[in-house]
Amino acid sequence: MTRQLAVARLWYEANSFSPVIADRAAFVRREWLSGPQALEAARGANTELAALHDFLQARPDWQVTVLRCASASPAGPMDDDLFTEFYDEVIAGIAARRWDAVYLSLHGACVTTRRVRPELGLIAAVRGIIGDEVPLGVSFDLHGNLAAEAARFMTFASVYRTYPHTDMRETANRVLDRLATTAEGRLKPVGAVVKVPAMLKSFNMRTAASPGEKPGPMQEIEAMARSLETGSVLDCGAFGGFPYGDTPDAGATAMAFADNDPAAARAAAQALAEAMYARRAAFEVRLPTPAEGIVQALAGPPGLVCVSDPADNPYSGGIADTPALFRALLQARPAVPTVFAFFCDKPLVARAREAGIGAMLDLELGGQVMPEYGAPVKTRGIVMRFTDGKFVNSGPMETGLAVDLGRTVVLDVEGIQVIVTENSHPPNDPEFFALHGVDIEQTRLLCVKVKNHFRAAFQGRAALIVDTDAPGPAALDLSLLPYRKVPMDLRPAPR
Repeated sequence: MTRQLAVARLWYEANSFSPVIADRAAFVRREWLSGPQALEAARGANTELAALHDFLQARPDWQVTVLRCASASPAGPMDDDLFTEFYDEVIAGIAARRWDAVYLSLHGACVTTRRVRPELGLIAAVRGIIGDEVPLGVSFDLHGNLAAEAARFMTFASVYRTYPHTDMRETANRVLDRLATTAEGRLKPVGAVVKVPAMLKSFNMRTAASPGEKPGPMQEIEAMARSLETGSVLDCGAFGGFPYGDTPDAGATAMAFADNDPAAARAAAQALAEAMYARRAAFEVRLPTPAEGIVQALAGPPGLVCVSDPADNPYSGGIADTPALFRALLQARPAVPTVFAFFCDKPLVARAREAGIGAMLDLELGGQVMPEYGAPVKTRGIVMRFTDGKFVNSGPMETGLAVDLGRTVVLDVEGIQVIVTENSHPPNDPEFFALHGVDIEQTRLLCVKVKNHFRAAFQGRAALIVDTDAPGPAALDLSLLPYRKVPMDLRPAPR
């Protein structure tokens, strides 16, 4: 007998405070696929859909139907009309036939221009169609804002266990395995979701310590989650949450599933939630200013040293437009090979292309989208080279992902190589720099609009990585954000 698995995907993390709406073009650039095309695009990648190849190889008695799969680089809220189109297509596909199991690959931190709980609505609607007997499995990003009600609708779910997220495929494999064994009558999972009354900052949320560092709070929490997976408990997962999503479900969450044992699932989730709450203060960090960070980096050991601007990290919904780090870099005048990555400025790319290689341009860098984070930096620069903006990640995070930056230009600004793109995507992968002719081994100072995901590929390449605190839509000080939907008791007090 051939069993039927339906699959759909919405992987999108929305920063409610970014003005850049995630429209159709943003999703088409990254993923707006269905059917065999979606399955083939994931082959060999380190993503959730790639796990379907593992599933089919291990279980030839299953047939997979891939419905709409959509993902985009984080930005502002998703266009609600586009979400409605996605939702209607997936629901119609689910309703079209009977399934033996359904798998949803979700991020967990999507909001749209009109909805604050779109993923919960999707999960509930799918359950309403397939009934109580068909298993529904869901995978989530560690930075999801999960609603407690979600436990009512999911047969089994699991969440990334690494940050940087290098276990997307492994997470999907766990869900798919439990779905299959449930459909085959060998498991009866039941779940529990417990909200943690805290908004945790992700600056100190890495699940592995950097060389010379003590284990961080999330490393301890993940170790505890594994220790709770005993007896009937099948899976225990920790959501750090995404505090830049203005939603009633913001904040950290613990989730657990057990085999036909709701009390065990509840106890495991409750124990993990208490451990997360007890460590909430450990997620608070102080970071140097951009100017201080540059001084620290240049005083570091020989080799590549990096200074990050997490507040404008595109994977936190940053806009690649805030000028504070670049202004500090120009003021520092480093007498070493230096690269700045990056500004997203489509009109500037067009102007540079029109001027041509070798042209000297008057520049206003940054401050184009949200000048409240700083006025543009006025300077001059020479057009060095152009690219088509396309490369494939070498990993280890999102290995095999095809990235489209749009057209790009490299400028020489007072001896600093400055990368400017048409589309926003974080410079987390070495191929980003190879595309632009940047030799990392010959670079001393690398200033980047990134956060912890950058460390997946660069922790072993850099002698030192210094995170800084600058103004931006994903800034360290959450009290500056104009929350409207987050519960009042979770909103942070002013620093």
